[in-house]
Amino acid sequence: KAVKALIDEATLTPKPGLVDADNSGSHADMSLDLMLKSAQALEGTFREIAFVSYLHPVNQDLREQIAAIGRQGELEMLAATKGVNTHKGAIWALGLLVSAKATNPEEKNPRKILETAGRIASYKDRFQPVSQTHGQAVKKKYSVMGALEEAQFGFPHIRNASLPALMKARTDGKSEQEAHIEALIALMATVDDTCILHRGEWEDLEKIKSMAGAFLQSHGFATTKGREIFQRLSEYCKSKRLSPGGSADLLAATLFLVS
Repeated sequence: KAVKALIDEATLTPKPGLVDADNSGSHADMSLDLMLKSAQALEGTFREIAFVSYLHPVNQDLREQIAAIGRQGELEMLAATKGVNTHKGAIWALGLLVSAKATNPEEKNPRKILETAGRIASYKDRFQPVSQTHGQAVKKKYSVMGALEEAQFGFPHIRNASLPALMKARTDGKSEQEAHIEALIALMATVDDTCILHRGEWEDLEKIKSMAGAFLQSHGFATTKGREIFQRLSEYCKSKRLSPGGSADLLAATLFLVS
């Protein structure tokens, strides 16, 4: 299911600034083929996380075991992509959700699974390497919440933005493709995306969030105004080479929960 969620996120089209079936968005070093190869390379990682997490109590031992598997998974991803970081953030988010689900396989409620993932993430990983990531550098510069805090708080942007947007689109009778796109845009409207801030400025993030919010308020692709805003949002991301990679990772995690 985790690999399928990554594949569904990668193939979802159209997406502003992200690799999809039409183009490579704002990425000169990525393609849909590369994203799919990366997703397939991670199957063993997620399988192993599920195996060690099965009925395991939520504690520091579990956190450190899955962190070690995740780090190995990153190396396998980089080997498959010849050094391109396609899914580092997704390994973190999906790894935690796979683990949370495996600790209590009977649990079907997405919010409960998010809560368990937050508890797992809140334990310290004593073996974490000290090197600073782009996300941590951005977090320090702008005082925003990074992937670690997002997870420790039980993924509030999934809980409060993408899940409700996806469920609402389904209730409104929209296609699964539209529901998935609206879930992504709901994330882009609310997440202080460190991937955008790494390449751009604070005002770029604010403009992207504003356009994403306006798209949803205009009822998405159902209206001419919504379609025009989406076009502007896509052009803005591409012209400035900005990619909402954090939102893409959280979308994959959302799709894992609802599939």
